[in-house]
Amino acid sequence: MRSYQDLSDIARKYPIILSVDTMGGDLGPAAVVNGCANSAKKNPRLGFVFHGPEATLKRLIERRKALIGRCVIRDAADVVSMDDKPSQVVRHAKGTSMYSAIESVRNGEAAGAVSCGNTGALMALSTIRLRKLPGVNRPAIAILWPSRSPHGFNVMLDVGADIRADAEDLLRFALMGMSYARNGFDIPEPRVGLLNVGTEEHKGRTELKEAYELIGARADEAKFDFVGFVEGSDIPGDLADVIVTDGFTGNVAIKTGEGTATLIGDLLREAFKFSPLSRLASLLALTSLRRLRKRIDPRRVNGGVFLGLTGTVVKSHGAADATGVSAAVKLAAQLAEKNFTDKLAARIATAHGEAPKEAS
Repeated sequence: MRSYQDLSDIARKYPIILSVDTMGGDLGPAAVVNGCANSAKKNPRLGFVFHGPEATLKRLIERRKALIGRCVIRDAADVVSMDDKPSQVVRHAKGTSMYSAIESVRNGEAAGAVSCGNTGALMALSTIRLRKLPGVNRPAIAILWPSRSPHGFNVMLDVGADIRADAEDLLRFALMGMSYARNGFDIPEPRVGLLNVGTEEHKGRTELKEAYELIGARADEAKFDFVGFVEGSDIPGDLADVIVTDGFTGNVAIKTGEGTATLIGDLLREAFKFSPLSRLASLLALTSLRRLRKRIDPRRVNGGVFLGLTGTVVKSHGAADATGVSAAVKLAAQLAEKNFTDKLAARIATAHGEAPKEAS
């Protein structure tokens, strides 16, 4: 195992270095390391800085040939648990794997961080240590929602970074979401929709009506298609590529979606077990069911990106297995390779009337 002092040698061979918090996930560090190994097999440009208990990580890494010689370890014995309050974590974070992972991005040795840990604590630490981009009042969490669109998902933000958002915040969410869709997923002219209780222009709260005007006024300059107000039924639809809302509404929406998906899955299993004939039908439909499962598998689009910070941070689902972690790592690598943070900063500058320098 290489010592952490050899990171410069690794970086010369593997130009995309990601910082990974191996602790905090429900399945422990083994799932995280295995997910990174899966990504390493597919992307020869990837190197890693792992944060967690050194002895444990050495044993796990030595079992995965894909990681030998392309990662280093930062020993961090303490863990941020899912029950820890963000305010407490901020005060006592040093020594935790989460804090150490964010520091690797802050000091420039990694292009982005990935963590399965406590969302509130990760956002608080990321905001304090990395700081917000100039012009960003509230960072946002952007997630990918399975949809009927040609690329298979829609971007939605904010989904819980902050429960409040005024018209100016919603404008910045639109610009950040548009830039994320364009640079992360090669959608040249993203369609942006503003979530409301109806599509009519007279509906909704005052800040939504104000945001409607602000976003619409930026569409031509920023080269995106503003489709206006959209409803909850459009979140998994094909009307918009980017759905903009406040964190309270967005978080309720994704939790409702997760719960509904679980309910439908349970009901399907019950239906197919109802009788011998239904069990036979399930065998006949096995190929179609597997195709459906893959199509809506949340692990394939795992990873919420913290937008509006000076560094890239991807929040993986706490219950992610190796497949889910690999998806989050892939997303972080894509954003790092395209210098997404710099492009996002330039795009946000346009909201202040500044000349966009290589904004995208």
